[in-house]
Amino acid sequence: MKLTTLDDLKDKHLGKIGTPTRDNYEQELKIEFLAEEIKALRIANQLTQDELGELIGVQRAQISKIENGKTNITIGTLLKVFNALKAKINFSIETELQT
Repeated sequence: MKLTTLDDLKDKHLGKIGTPTRDNYEQELKIEFLAEEIKALRIANQLTQDELGELIGVQRAQISKIENGKTNITIGTLLKVFNALKAKINFSIETELQT
């Protein structure tokens, strides 16, 4: 019996890493994860969407969109959100350029 890995399925249905469809899929997953993490942290900090919005200077509707991955978010806003939630965020940049 041959086992099929998740990576095999993604390669078959979305294309190999580096193809537009696969890259878009991977990006959406990252955004979804980030949105879920923001919501979980907000709840852990016992804040409503209104309260978090007040802390960072946006309306509740914007917090809802952020938590549902329905909006583009600037790095500045993202940093404000994590600062208000007393959480640290680390960015990683990967490049294929050779030095």
